Amino acid sequence: MDQSHIRNFSIIAHIDHGKSTLADRILELTHTVAPREMRAQLLDSMDLERERGITIKAQAVRVFFTAHDGETYQLHLIDTPGHVDFTYEVSRSLAACEGALLVVDSSQGVEAQTVANTYLAVESGLELIPCLNKIDLPGAEPQRVAGEVSELIGEAPESILQISGKTGEGVGEVLEELIARVPPPSGDPEGPPRALIFDSEFDQYRGVIAYIRVVDGVFRKGEQIRAMATGTEADIDDIGFFSPQMMPTDQLAAGEVGYLITGLKDVTQLRVGDTLTTRARAGGGAQATEALPGYRDVKPMVFCGLFPIDSDDYPDLRDALEKLTLNDAALSWEPETSDALGFGFRCGFLGLLHMDIVRERLEREYDLELLATMPSVEFDITLSSGEELEVHNPSDMPDPGTIAEIREPFIRASVIAPKEFVGAVMELCQERRGEHAGMHYLSPERVQMTYDLPLAEIVLDFFDQLKSRTRGYASLDYELSGMKPSDLVKLDVLLAGDPVDALSMVVHRDKAYEMGRTLTEKLRKRIPRQQYDVPIQAAIGSHVIARETVKAFRKDVISGCYGGDITRKKKLLAKQKEGKKRMKQVGRVEVPQEAFLAVLELGEE
Repeated sequence: MDQSHIRNFSIIAHIDHGKSTLADRILELTHTVAPREMRAQLLDSMDLERERGITIKAQAVRVFFTAHDGETYQLHLIDTPGHVDFTYEVSRSLAACEGALLVVDSSQGVEAQTVANTYLAVESGLELIPCLNKIDLPGAEPQRVAGEVSELIGEAPESILQISGKTGEGVGEVLEELIARVPPPSGDPEGPPRALIFDSEFDQYRGVIAYIRVVDGVFRKGEQIRAMATGTEADIDDIGFFSPQMMPTDQLAAGEVGYLITGLKDVTQLRVGDTLTTRARAGGGAQATEALPGYRDVKPMVFCGLFPIDSDDYPDLRDALEKLTLNDAALSWEPETSDALGFGFRCGFLGLLHMDIVRERLEREYDLELLATMPSVEFDITLSSGEELEVHNPSDMPDPGTIAEIREPFIRASVIAPKEFVGAVMELCQERRGEHAGMHYLSPERVQMTYDLPLAEIVLDFFDQLKSRTRGYASLDYELSGMKPSDLVKLDVLLAGDPVDALSMVVHRDKAYEMGRTLTEKLRKRIPRQQYDVPIQAAIGSHVIARETVKAFRKDVISGCYGGDITRKKKLLAKQKEGKKRMKQVGRVEVPQEAFLAVLELGEE
């Protein structure tokens, strides 16, 4: 199709503002999907997405729309996630588009991720078309929200489209506006072929499936391609587009979005963000020499250990992580061993929801039973000798006496909430060592507060606390702002005098006593009683700051003595005492799985 009749656009919004529902109506309006095959959240193909009502993976689909001018246009729509943890998915989707639909819930208004995604689209140079969704709701306030959107992007409130993703009202006007305002792709149809891999997935039978946006030239089935960054060469076994199922075709031309299957089984050979070109053909047709701008390497923010409950599942976990990494470019992992938990992997995630989703996908899709350790962040350490270290795991922290400085990641958090909750939000941020960086009224009723917070303070339960203290009205967005020095210490847990590496954590010195106290109390309830007393201690270096004791079972050895001399009873008790002392020397305390879960529940009370 002629490039002037192609439009590539993304749908961006805060979580739960109706992106997937709007995508459903677009598919219905353009008759892309037969009515009998239609279902809610059609593009959310994962069971997990449908259960939670959130989009995790960006999904591409091609639709044809006949506009008022009588021309038929080919639209490539990419539905993106809305949660802050999946901003990387959004940035990759935007790189494949020329325009974006900014969807705002007309009952909730502009939220933190709306602001973040708007800036992301503006930085990518995209044409933004704002829409107020859910105008059919009784609580909708289109005039108020239009004012907030106008304030955000500088568009006149009366020109902002009002639609309902549920009833389909106004969706036709959105597509007309898209065709009028979003520029067509500007690639060279005759030039050397170049395509950007903006996503990929792994199929057990067909190998790596690369989602591509063709920028220049034409890719045809059977041709040999080359990945510019990795140097991988392969033949195109199949090529096609999404409608929303995979539809094979003979070729993809400049400006089009589709998929390409090469039969490669090694997931590392086709990387997301790489540029594909074809090998020079004998009958003419040059090979591209300049790669397209890819994506910044995503930096994991939260780290945790994933260990199989059955140690025989370790190779299966490795295979599962390899396949999942292709499907989720933001996931990073490396092998690690723990004295308490055996062999496993240290994984890096973009946030807590991302960690939760990855663990659930591993358990569901690959039939694994996993234990996750306490989430932690990356620390930069300068030793007294001047050496610099990066530590992702609290058990790798060097001896406190050798540390000159510890730096931890800080974030710039943006919280949007109704004005009556300003005090509650400020109190929460100050409890978490936050520094106030600014405050801005989006409207007379809604306030945007900016705080600099340590990332370690928000990875556990900050979001839950924020929601509960503001009755669910606050929204949060954050971005990494850099590393700053902090007075941090490693809190060790000792069981019967032996440190348990999987229970170590890095905390601020001011909070160490309180954390140690809570942790030892929780562990006392979870660790089963032995034949001897088991001391549970929380220590900073060699300094014990909290202690609890799991009391021993005691067998009544004198129950068989009827009357007689007291010395006989003393002799039996002395013998029992000696036996217990000997048992203590050789005994080893088994730490049950619930004890590790106790650490994760620290922030819940």
